[in-house]
Amino acid sequence: MKLALAIAFSSFAIAAGAGSAAAQSDPLVGAWTIVSVGDVQPGKTTPLYGEQPAGLLIFDAQGRYSLQLCASGRPKYAAGDRTKGTAEEYRANAIGCNPHWGRYTLDEGKKVIVFKIEHAMFGNWESTTQNRTYTLENGTLRYAVPNPPVGGANPIVVWKKAE
Repeated sequence: MKLALAIAFSSFAIAAGAGSAAAQSDPLVGAWTIVSVGDVQPGKTTPLYGEQPAGLLIFDAQGRYSLQLCASGRPKYAAGDRTKGTAEEYRANAIGCNPHWGRYTLDEGKKVIVFKIEHAMFGNWESTTQNRTYTLENGTLRYAVPNPPVGGANPIVVWKKAE
């Protein structure tokens, strides 16, 4: 048993060391918290997930990512059971969250993040590849969503590197 634990710990330490080398070369690796998601139109910006959205974006050194984004103030289910919601509760919660995850690559020369979405709450995004033109400055990641799940929107998403 002690030998198995020692081997497992050694494997983890080796993997962590390899991951930290990759993390140094990929500026996205780590955790990010949402700052804003705005529909940017000429002359105005409209928050798509409310004034104080909640979100977490994690990039790992092996090329995986996980993104959770939710509107603040989503309604709770009156029945206390998500399988017994009203049409309004289901709608508000489905529109108010946009999680997806999969793999990513970074093209620093072209300033593009390529999301290879494996799964998403918005089913139309599953098994798709999406490019996000980005800027990264002073711990702030900003990118545009060219094919948003809301027709006609022009979302700009802003994240801050978690400390």
